[in-house]
Amino acid sequence: MIKRDFPKIHFYDQDFVDIYDKTWAWIQDCWKGGGGTCAPEGKFFFYPGCPVVEQADAIFSSFFLVYSNRIYMAHPTLDVFYSHQEENGAIRSAYSVETGEPVFSESNPQGLGIPLFAWAEYNLYHKSGNKKRIKEVLSTLHRYAEWIDSEFKQPNGLYKVPLVAGGMENSPRESAAYPLDFNAMMAINVLYMSALADILNNKETSFQYKKRYFSLKTRINSLMWNAEDGFYHDIDIDEKQLPIKTIAGYWPLLAEIPNDDKAERIIAKLQDPQQFGTPHPFPTVARNEPEFEEHGCGYRGSVYPHLTFMVIKGLERYQRWDLARDYAIRHLYFMLDSMNPDGNHHKGNLWEAYLPLKEGPAQWLERPDFPRMQALTYDALSTICLTIENIIGLFISLPRKTVDWIIPNLEIMGIENLSLKKNMITILSNKSGRGWEIHMESEKLYYFTINVLGKKKKTLPIPSGKCSMLLEKL
Repeated sequence: MIKRDFPKIHFYDQDFVDIYDKTWAWIQDCWKGGGGTCAPEGKFFFYPGCPVVEQADAIFSSFFLVYSNRIYMAHPTLDVFYSHQEENGAIRSAYSVETGEPVFSESNPQGLGIPLFAWAEYNLYHKSGNKKRIKEVLSTLHRYAEWIDSEFKQPNGLYKVPLVAGGMENSPRESAAYPLDFNAMMAINVLYMSALADILNNKETSFQYKKRYFSLKTRINSLMWNAEDGFYHDIDIDEKQLPIKTIAGYWPLLAEIPNDDKAERIIAKLQDPQQFGTPHPFPTVARNEPEFEEHGCGYRGSVYPHLTFMVIKGLERYQRWDLARDYAIRHLYFMLDSMNPDGNHHKGNLWEAYLPLKEGPAQWLERPDFPRMQALTYDALSTICLTIENIIGLFISLPRKTVDWIIPNLEIMGIENLSLKKNMITILSNKSGRGWEIHMESEKLYYFTINVLGKKKKTLPIPSGKCSMLLEKL
């Protein structure tokens, strides 16, 4: 694989550029057919040496694979799961790479995984423009949602599921009968099911899913919001709130569940060093909780890149671009500083989870194999996706033919040779003798919206060929 085939990023800190480039090289090791019957038709993304392919890997990897200029396709790993759908609509959380059989555990007897396929497909649509795919997968996703409802939805309107179904296996929330994270994920799922139906102009289906979304949103707000401490909590079998504050309390932001006042109270805790505002943002348990472990110990205090990604995407929903970018940059610096203790970022590894109070991988005495090295399902969300979308600030929609560039600070940065289907584009900011200038190159017309420092915003049609604009003239 030739590195220049991938989009090239420009940023004032070369270490960010280097780790972005290295991540693409490492992904090759995760891109395999497995040699078994799990996906006989082709290659898919999974952790090297792992005997199973995980639903979380399929969903989260799609968010960065869309930026590979189609060298690594984002959809085949999702299709592994769709192809194994059972007659009752069930899709299990993991399948054996060798046999293709579902894998169950004592803690998750139904093999329920994170229900975020619709979110992944919506993102995929905006990066690929493939409307035909939405038609193909919508019925699969509908049957999957119906299966979850039939098995796990309770008369109170919430979902009673095993704690591990939300992906946080040893989180100190053992009494949770209705986990906040899973219920918020279901709200995200039905919200994006409605959006996918809208893309197909299926108004009735869109309306039904929107109705389900508002019903779930109402139940989460009434049963899981605590007005006294300004946070969302899990509830037990008697619908009593568990007092502990965990990172699960940020999934409602991504689901757009809190109003602006509630969102402000939740976001304020990200800035409190005694809660989630630790040096390396964000720990899985608030620092001032008795259950917080400074060594991480899995989901008892570790910083997981995929959950940091979730929080940052939640901040975006409330237009907190400045905070989202600051946290993304801080997070990436800690990842870089954890690669090698002598500060040599050209050696060393990325990790599945990190320490919250200083640089370095998280620790868990009972699990010497934790954290995994090069857990790219999680790490590439930071080194590729957050880098392009939040640090450089580019948001792309192929169906709308739009590129939005949100620049909180004027810096030398940008992207080169990014493929928008059959259109290669380059967008770079630079300082010249005439002031700050944006240079662009494209093979086809598209619409470019630039938002500088939250003060200047303008949408312009960008013709094919090369062009530039002076920011002072906007």
